Amino acid sequence: MTPDIKKPTVDELIRRIIALRDEDTRLTLLAVCPNSAAVLEAAVKAAAANTMPMLFAATLNQVDRDGGYTGWTQQSFVAAMNNLAGRYPGKSLLYPCLDHGGPWLKDAHTKAGLSLQETLDEVKRSLEACLEAGYDLLHIDPTVDRSLPPGQPLDIGVVVERTVELIAHAESRRQALALAPISYEVGTEEVHGGLVDYASFDQFLTGLHAGLQAAGLPHAWPSFIVGKVGTDLSTTTFDAETARRLTERVKPLGSLVKGHYTDWVANPEDYPVSGMGGANVGPEFTATELDALFELCRLEDELAARQRETEVSHFRAALQAAVIASSRWQKWLTPAEKDLSFPELSPERREWLVATGARYVWTDPVVVSTRKRLYANLQAAEVVSDPHEFVIDRIAQNIQKYVDAFNLRESLWLFTKQE
Repeated sequence: MTPDIKKPTVDELIRRIIALRDEDTRLTLLAVCPNSAAVLEAAVKAAAANTMPMLFAATLNQVDRDGGYTGWTQQSFVAAMNNLAGRYPGKSLLYPCLDHGGPWLKDAHTKAGLSLQETLDEVKRSLEACLEAGYDLLHIDPTVDRSLPPGQPLDIGVVVERTVELIAHAESRRQALALAPISYEVGTEEVHGGLVDYASFDQFLTGLHAGLQAAGLPHAWPSFIVGKVGTDLSTTTFDAETARRLTERVKPLGSLVKGHYTDWVANPEDYPVSGMGGANVGPEFTATELDALFELCRLEDELAARQRETEVSHFRAALQAAVIASSRWQKWLTPAEKDLSFPELSPERREWLVATGARYVWTDPVVVSTRKRLYANLQAAEVVSDPHEFVIDRIAQNIQKYVDAFNLRESLWLFTKQE
């Protein structure tokens, strides 16, 4: 974090982006999902190298009071981010944010079979932890209801009601703690249902505006409205025309549209052109981390072939075993695959599931120890001078693709200059 620059709120970033468009300068904020220590480090490094603001969109699966799958609580996550900011020179602004804060969006809540009230209470406690840790933005997303039949979307009126309830709780706690104002993000493009078409999107905004007014919370109007803009788990083409339409709808409200599932998007350069305010990227960076590690494994194999005494790490095998043992791969099975065991799946699907599930097991003790052995082997033999930096730089190079496409390089002064 840059100490000599006053840090704007996310609301202020959004207002500045809107104002810059009148000057024909178009930017889209990048939100990196911190699904591993390596991804967090690479993103902090990229932010410093590019003199820019960077958002971090942490889900409750990743970062929560129980440590999530990264091992970070809200407090330790922010501490890790700030520690990395001190390690990398350069000017940047870093924003810890909550992603998908809502009922049953933490896998453990669904697995435990929590009731609506139980999962709401858990989410509220997590919102409090985010506030206490110094988060800058909370994504309020109550669009999932596990009590409904599969495939049945939640009524928009109920989505509005629960959104207002969670924002009201966060605002009450923030004021009790005498904390500075924070920013909010609402809506979803999730496959569970929700705001997946323009009519629902419009109905939600109208209802939310009325609901926040009635609750005495007009100041908590969200900076970001999440919209479905063509990308999801199975598509990578951004729909610029839909984005423009949604942007025009939220423009009078002082908000901008944010896209999720930006991973591997084919046309990232169209985001700022179409008016998108922000975009989340997560699994793609895990895949980059994994590709870099597998490249190191290949180098280790070559080393072992030359030096028979090398005690190989067996990192690949350890990672796959950890993914299988975690059972998280089952989350991504298609209906046709539901009754199949992992070995019964096709080689291509097994490879995809390991790559997707890697982020859940980076902190597994065996994965950690074999990764250390992999690094030590290559460093001792002078095959790679710094394997850790090799991985970090690969991820940072991928992040750079979005930094450039979103026009964020050297953008910090645009957000901090005096008007």
